[in-house]
Amino acid sequence: MALLTAVAVALAVAVCAAAGWYLTRNQLYRELDRRLGAADVGGPPGSEGPGAPGGGPGRGVQRMLGRQIEAALLDCRSSSSTSTSDGRGFGPYEIVQVVNAQGRPCTVPDAGSLKVTAADAAVARGDSDRALHDGTGVSPGGKTVDVRILTFPARAADGTPIALSVALSLDEVEGPLDNLALLLVAVTALGVLVSAGAGLMIARASLRPVDELTGAVEHIARTEDLGTRIPAEGTDEIARLSRSFNAMTGALAASRERQQQLIADAGHELRTPLTSLRTNIDLLLRAEATGRDLPAAARHNLLVSVKAQMQELSSLVGDLLELARPDEAEPVLETVALHDVVDRAVERARLRGPGLTVQADTEPWYVQGDPASLERAVVNLLDNAVKFSPPAGTVTVRLAGGELTVRDHGPGIPAADLPHVFERFWRSPSARSLPGSGLGLSIVARVVAEMGGTVDLGPAEGGGALARLRLPGTGAPRD
Repeated sequence: MALLTAVAVALAVAVCAAAGWYLTRNQLYRELDRRLGAADVGGPPGSEGPGAPGGGPGRGVQRMLGRQIEAALLDCRSSSSTSTSDGRGFGPYEIVQVVNAQGRPCTVPDAGSLKVTAADAAVARGDSDRALHDGTGVSPGGKTVDVRILTFPARAADGTPIALSVALSLDEVEGPLDNLALLLVAVTALGVLVSAGAGLMIARASLRPVDELTGAVEHIARTEDLGTRIPAEGTDEIARLSRSFNAMTGALAASRERQQQLIADAGHELRTPLTSLRTNIDLLLRAEATGRDLPAAARHNLLVSVKAQMQELSSLVGDLLELARPDEAEPVLETVALHDVVDRAVERARLRGPGLTVQADTEPWYVQGDPASLERAVVNLLDNAVKFSPPAGTVTVRLAGGELTVRDHGPGIPAADLPHVFERFWRSPSARSLPGSGLGLSIVARVVAEMGGTVDLGPAEGGGALARLRLPGTGAPRD
């Protein structure tokens, strides 16, 4: 970032310096041209302008150098005579030269000489009004110099068209421009260094939170410590990124904690049926190994216990698989007749509680969901009511307007236990002697939440518990 900042500043400073240099150069050249008399359409100082009455361009120069011009035309030479003085003797001009109609240069004594170009010759022939350009010449002192030349038309004493060339040295322009260029280069270099240093400091300051974030990510990758947090101050993008990262690590830590808790709870719940199975099977194997047969009633009870433990183990594994299903693995939703699901669950509940009375009143209600998961949830809700109902008790099931209510007449639920009834593996102290894993209601809560519904469990009037399950749907199947 610091390098990019330095490059950007260097380009900006270079562009500004070049623009300033060219503006200064143009201004100096305009001043030089004004002194030559070429800044305006009119001729040089002393002229009366093209088409002016009583004269033409350069008439003032012709009056000043009339005899020298005529002498130069008579003795037309391409090189000037050398003077021992570098002073200017021709007004504001350093070099003055005549160009005849044939385009040959005719030097004026002690006025230096200029190199004639095609543009100058065209002016002498009358093909052009004037010529303004850079060129080279020899000063009256014999020194070769770079000059700015203005050539304008004139006439000899006999009326022959000629041209006069006047020149000023470019040293007055090039010297200041060279000095300005050196100054601008120094300023540009200083600006680049200052901007690079400032950019480096700003980049380090602005990227410090990113470095902290990178360090935290590397620390987490190295130690798997999801409790790492990054200070998030301010409202800029870095602060938002830090807060998002903290939220992400917090969610991952909570997910890991739930996973570890699930594993620990599952291990604890699996240990009980497995221990009972191992004890009963060891007893049967020991009796067979010693040749001492168990009484038929005792053997039957052992086998019944083994079967019950196997069923409990199978149910626990099924519940664990249902809870272990990732949230993103959404089941395919289809239209499900909830009243039919409730009717089937009521029949199963009657089989599991043969001494109970299960009353059912259902109205048609169609929902969008997974049929297997929905039936499992309803069965778990009814099994919970059957398990806590007293002998010869009554379980009332009603489905109306998309709300399923299940009421039992058992001991009810203490107020302190209500916040925990839908937690995984949670079992109230009074229910720990009863069969079950504590996963049934958590599965109900998960299935209902996936379908966009709600479920709650509370005390019923007159004793017992009342479960309410609400699912969005319609009274008639969708087309």
